[in-house]
Amino acid sequence: MPRRLYSCTPSRLNSWLDCRRRYRFTYLDRPQPAKGPAWAHNSVGASVHNALAAWWREPYDRRTPLTAAILLTNGWIAEGFRDAEQSAQWLGRARDYVTGYTGTLDPSDDPVGVERTVATRTKVIAVSGRIDRLDRRGDELVVVDYKTGRRPLTQDDARSSLALAVYAVAASRMMRTPCHAVELHHLPTGEIVEWRHTDESLGRHLRRAEEMAVEAATADERYRDLMGARPAPRTRPAARPSPAAPAQPPSEPAATGSPVSGPPPASTVSSTPRSSPGTPYASATPPTALPPELDEIFAPNPGPLCSWCDFRRHCPEGRTAAPERRPWDGLAE
Repeated sequence: MPRRLYSCTPSRLNSWLDCRRRYRFTYLDRPQPAKGPAWAHNSVGASVHNALAAWWREPYDRRTPLTAAILLTNGWIAEGFRDAEQSAQWLGRARDYVTGYTGTLDPSDDPVGVERTVATRTKVIAVSGRIDRLDRRGDELVVVDYKTGRRPLTQDDARSSLALAVYAVAASRMMRTPCHAVELHHLPTGEIVEWRHTDESLGRHLRRAEEMAVEAATADERYRDLMGARPAPRTRPAARPSPAAPAQPPSEPAATGSPVSGPPPASTVSSTPRSSPGTPYASATPPTALPPELDEIFAPNPGPLCSWCDFRRHCPEGRTAAPERRPWDGLAE
């Protein structure tokens, strides 16, 4: 029988490449382990991405830098900052980002897509993702990705990005239009970093994605086999209500945590409810012990990035490898 296509996004593949334990926590474990507090730099990035996407949906005569500032202010995500003063300071910076950037754009030059989902298939994977912006330049398409981080960008960032290459291939196939150029737009500096792929380089990225997908799919299957073989937890049978006792109305569900937004991996913005920092798992029922083989298949990859991992509290190796960071430490002060 043919092997089922591995359905994925570039973010999922990069998670497998970066740290297999984090991959397991993110995509396989249910209930998912509780994440840490929101990161302020993710709040900045998500706010800027949302404002720029909304700006292109405005009528032509309203596509002005002032409108961009208003959209950003109305949609500002204030999670992860040290206090209200720091949040207000970064709101001002982010307003400068979007007003300066939109001032360089032609409001009448409508993109082919904004926050556009693209997808493609090979013999191994069914991959999809969302592009920040898809432009048409002459007879070709260009993939545009917004960046708000503090680190300056280089051509290597654009050239080596698996996500951008996959988006270029998927956009080209869906739109039946050549797409070889990818661009990183760094809003804090206004710098645009471009890379033009060849058919060969795009093919190499796809083959690399397939290799990672085969590894991850094999691990996923083993995870399901091991977890499916676990004995079902014993539960006490529910007590029957006494005939004399009146039926009790169902209790109100407990309030969940507030959603936390952040920018995508693969160019996407999502909202994920997070548990309070004191609870190790999202569920009130503690998980039972996992098979030891899972730690071998999904081994951690300790290093400096462990400081920024959402699942740091569940990984002793990660806590040892890198110091703990405050939620606002990713901001460029």
